[in-house]
Amino acid sequence: MAHLTVRSAYKNLVDRLNKFPQGAPPSELLYKILEILFTAEEAEFVSKLSIKPFTAERAARLTNKSIKEAETILEKLASRGILLDTGIDGKSFYTLPPPMAGFFEFSMMRIRKDIDQELLAELFYEYLNVEDDFIKELFTNSETKLGRVFVNEPALVNGNKLTVLDYEKASEVIKTASHIGVGICYCRHKMEHLGKACDAPMEICMTFNSVASSLVKHKVARQVDVKEGTDLLQVAYDKNLVQFGENVREKVSFICNCCGCCCEAMLAAKRFGFLNPVHTTNYLPVIEEEKCNGCGKCVEVCPVEAMSLVSANNPEKPKMKKARLNEEICLGCGLCIRTCKPEGLKLIERGQRVITPLNSTHRVVMTAIEKGMLQNLIFDSQALWNHRVMAAILGVILKLPPVKQGLASEQFKSRYLERLLTSYRSN
Repeated sequence: MAHLTVRSAYKNLVDRLNKFPQGAPPSELLYKILEILFTAEEAEFVSKLSIKPFTAERAARLTNKSIKEAETILEKLASRGILLDTGIDGKSFYTLPPPMAGFFEFSMMRIRKDIDQELLAELFYEYLNVEDDFIKELFTNSETKLGRVFVNEPALVNGNKLTVLDYEKASEVIKTASHIGVGICYCRHKMEHLGKACDAPMEICMTFNSVASSLVKHKVARQVDVKEGTDLLQVAYDKNLVQFGENVREKVSFICNCCGCCCEAMLAAKRFGFLNPVHTTNYLPVIEEEKCNGCGKCVEVCPVEAMSLVSANNPEKPKMKKARLNEEICLGCGLCIRTCKPEGLKLIERGQRVITPLNSTHRVVMTAIEKGMLQNLIFDSQALWNHRVMAAILGVILKLPPVKQGLASEQFKSRYLERLLTSYRSN
C-alpha cells in the first residue's frame, strides 16, 4: 500500500506538470527522473500548487500545511532549482518552471553531491534522446516554439548590410538584463557523464532577469556582470557555438550556447528539421558559386547539417565540389559565413520575417491556444483568479488574428470573452 501511495504522489505531480503547455509525457523514465529530483512528500506538495505564481501563504492553503511548513518546503525546492522565487512589491512569489527550459536543466547546471548526477544524466539521455515523445512534444507540437536562434553577430560584418533589430542580438540581451547568471551547460554536462561530450566550453549557459536572480540567489548559477557576460559570448562566437534562447522579444530568460553534437535544440533540429522545431533567425546564407571553392568548412561548422557538398559539374575539374544549402532546415545562425575564407557566402534577409512573441506571457498563451490548453491557464482549479494575470492573458488574446481568437474563445467557452472579442473587432 505504501508503494502505491508513493507512486500516486508522482503520478499527481506528472498530472500537474502537464497542465502547463510545456509538459512532460508520462513514461517510466520520467517517473525515475522525478524520483531523483523530488521526495514523495515534495511531489505530492508540488502537485497541489497552482500554475500561476503563488505566495507561501497560498501554498500553505493549497497543501493544507502551516505557513512555516510551506515556507520550509518551498525554500528547499528553490535551493535546488526546482522552484523559482521572485520578489514582487516586497513579497516572495514562487513559480514551478516547466521541465524544459526549466528544472531539468537547473538540476545539471552545477556539480552536486546530493543527487546521483551520473544516473540522472543517463535517464535524461534515454528520455530525451532515445524516446521521441518528450522532444516531439517540446519542439514540434505547436506553431509557437519554445526557443529561437540569435544571429551570429560577427557574421554581420564584411559588407552584410542587414536590418538587425536589437532583440535579435544576444549582446543586447546581455546589456539590458537586470540580472545575469552563468552555469554549467546542462547538455554537455549530461553528455560528459555518458562519455560523449565535445570539447566546447562547459560553464557558458546564460540565464537572465528574474530567472537569473533566483538561480544566483540559490547558487544554481554564478552571477556575472555585463562585461563578463559579453566576454563569454565572444568565447561562444570563437568556438562556433549557436545562440539559442527563449522565443520572446522582451525579458529573455535564457540563452544557451549550443554545439551541434550535445545540445537538445540542435539535435531536435537535425532529427525533426522538416517540422521546424526551433524558430530561425530572419536571415539566410546565400552561396556565391563563382567564389565557392568546395573546401567544405561551411559543412563542418553547420550545427544542423543544412550545408552539404555536391558536384560542381565542372568538366575540367570532375572532382571539384561546391556548397549547397537546404533552406528548409537552415537556422540562419550565420556560423558558415565566418568560416568561408573565399567569402563565398553572405547573409540576406528572409522573404518573410519570423514573428517573435513579445514576452513569456504572450508565448505561453499562444502555445496554450495552439495545444488546446488555454483553459488550464485561465481555469486554474488550484488558484483563485489573479486579475493581473487575467488581464495579461486577455491582452494577448485580443491582439491575435481572428482564427486564433476563435480557438481561444472555443477553449475559454465564455460569453464574456465572445462579447469582448466582438466589441474589440468593431472598434
